[in-house]
Amino acid sequence: MPKKVALLTAGGLAPCLSSAVGGLIQRYTEILPDTEIIGFKDGYDGLLRKNYITVTPEVRAKAHLFHEFGGSPLGNSRVKLSNTKDCIKKGLVKEGQEPMKVAAENLKELGVEVLHTIGGDDTSLTAAELAKYLHDNGYELLVLGLPKTIDNDVMPIAQTLGAYTAANEGAEFFMNVVAESSANPRMLIVHEVMGRNCGYLTARTAYAYQEMLKRRQFVPSFGLSFERYSVDAVLIPEVDYDLDKLSAHLKERIDKNDCANIFISEGAGASGIVKELEAKGVEVPRDAFGHVKLDKVNVGQWHADYLSDHAKAGKVLVQKSGYYSRAARPVMDDIMLIKSMTDLAIDMAIKGVPGIIGHDEERNGVLRPIEFTRIKGGKPFNTKVEWFQNLLKEIGQPAF
Repeated sequence: MPKKVALLTAGGLAPCLSSAVGGLIQRYTEILPDTEIIGFKDGYDGLLRKNYITVTPEVRAKAHLFHEFGGSPLGNSRVKLSNTKDCIKKGLVKEGQEPMKVAAENLKELGVEVLHTIGGDDTSLTAAELAKYLHDNGYELLVLGLPKTIDNDVMPIAQTLGAYTAANEGAEFFMNVVAESSANPRMLIVHEVMGRNCGYLTARTAYAYQEMLKRRQFVPSFGLSFERYSVDAVLIPEVDYDLDKLSAHLKERIDKNDCANIFISEGAGASGIVKELEAKGVEVPRDAFGHVKLDKVNVGQWHADYLSDHAKAGKVLVQKSGYYSRAARPVMDDIMLIKSMTDLAIDMAIKGVPGIIGHDEERNGVLRPIEFTRIKGGKPFNTKVEWFQNLLKEIGQPAF
């Protein structure tokens, strides 16, 4: 039985972070009340700085409240332990120090026996690198990860924590924004959704939005028609599209409904836009993991500028739901998923089995601790899933 465990959350926000922290604290309190729990502040940043807070009896008694909040009570950061140069730049280690060793020594000094990481593919891969380093260098410490990301792009995990909620919140966000179509003739609304290079979140947000629309009543004879509110196109990185054909499609919808609405992934067409910017000598910023900072690329605005003229729109409005949706508290689907994963994580901590907890797509979808060596980022969205194909048929989206 572990006598002392540590928790950390890292990477971008997702609606599951606070809830997962609360779930772990609740479960440890239920079955291992004597186990000491600490939480590193700001992810791997806090691990390197040895900056942590202790879970007190008061926190244990109120851990159920964590499910009501978004964000993370511990704070997040984007720190890659194997990126020594970046860690030195951020003042996390000194020249000549190896971040992995500093992290390992800090864990050893604090007497931590189990480290629970809660994060996406980068956090999980960093956890895998740390687990390997600990094993190879004789540190007796178990690493167990919980897969968090609204992108749902971690292989081979079927569903990452937070993705259900982010899609639902993005749909709620657009339910208000769509009314802006009545603010100007021939309005084109571009809803840019997060998700990096995976189209899951954009597709699922559009799906959730259309399902919400079906539950509403309309007055088409007096301007409140289903068609005005409906999605007219969904653009994701996994599906190629021709801008001229897309423009013609949207012009047709605008001619008919006096407006059009598109959902576009922040990664749709991003590689081409980045090449275009770099060819012009524009430096495109990247994070510590080498990922392009897509909020600086502005995929939605780029498409809006192009489509404004080609689709003959009277006005174009670009709205981004990312920060609204990723900081929300979790919906019930995510809470249930969090509960199953946190319970199993502690069971594995007791048994001494490391890995990233998730429904293993390569093992018949069984919830289990997935081996670190099999964890990879960049999983593409499966566009063949039935709900997405049905969505495209319902909105009448042709092949672009």
